[in-house]
Amino acid sequence: MFTRSRVYSPAAVAAACAVATALGTSAPAAAQTEAALKSYFEGKRVTLRLDMPGSADGVDVHADASRAVDFKRYNNDLKRYGTALRSGDSVPITLVKVKDDLIEFHLAGGGFGTFGDDTSTSASIPFVDKSQHEKDLEKRVKHEADRDRRRQLQSELDEVRGRRERENRRIAAERERIEEIKKERIAERRLRGGSRFNLRYQDEVPPGLRPEDVMTALAEYVDFGGRSDARDVPPPAADITQLRKGMTRAEAERAFGRVVESSQRRDGALAVTTLVFDIGDQRLAADFVEDVLVRYTITSK
Repeated sequence: MFTRSRVYSPAAVAAACAVATALGTSAPAAAQTEAALKSYFEGKRVTLRLDMPGSADGVDVHADASRAVDFKRYNNDLKRYGTALRSGDSVPITLVKVKDDLIEFHLAGGGFGTFGDDTSTSASIPFVDKSQHEKDLEKRVKHEADRDRRRQLQSELDEVRGRRERENRRIAAERERIEEIKKERIAERRLRGGSRFNLRYQDEVPPGLRPEDVMTALAEYVDFGGRSDARDVPPPAADITQLRKGMTRAEAERAFGRVVESSQRRDGALAVTTLVFDIGDQRLAADFVEDVLVRYTITSK
């Protein structure tokens, strides 16, 4: 039996070897990076410098972009999901996961909406369909020639149809009740499920990434504490000139630093949150409605 063998050029052999080497080493390198980051970070507590949305979507931080965070999307996520973790909260790092082009940095659970979380708000109660009896009555009414008999059949049909429609209205009300309960339950779980940062890179997570590199990338948003590394990025200095009505709570906390006092009250139908900041020799008391600044006062300390 004759078999034909294929002869490869030296260049083709070299290219195949290079691909095989890359495939054989990239996965272990990524695994080593993940193992090192997990060993360093998981279980440690950090202090947040940013409100975090109650969702597994978390906050995207683009490590190699001129603008690390899309604050328009960030503010929309806070409104949509609520605030699970607040600036100033001390929380544990519960998971670090390295993927192709991002590092997931889970805080206090990683955010509601991960695998296994029930995010459905629908109620699976089926409506009552037409019975065969109702369908038969519709046909008989349509084809009955005798007026009196047709009137009797129509009366019976109206009664059968009415019972079905009343039952479906009851089912619709029950669906709405259950869906509202599920929405409230999910909203509550979002506020208790933690959140996460997604540290994103343009092409891939750099090989050999160190914990110091991750801390530097997140330093504006997370206080890791106890670091004297010269590459630390300090929080921005408070600047009272940034103060304006309409700014969000997150923007205020980024601009003016740590909240020294916090309180809540009702003003008619509105829930008002008052945050107090110390800015140099001045004290700022800011009132927020739905996380939007509506009024403020500035006094001397």
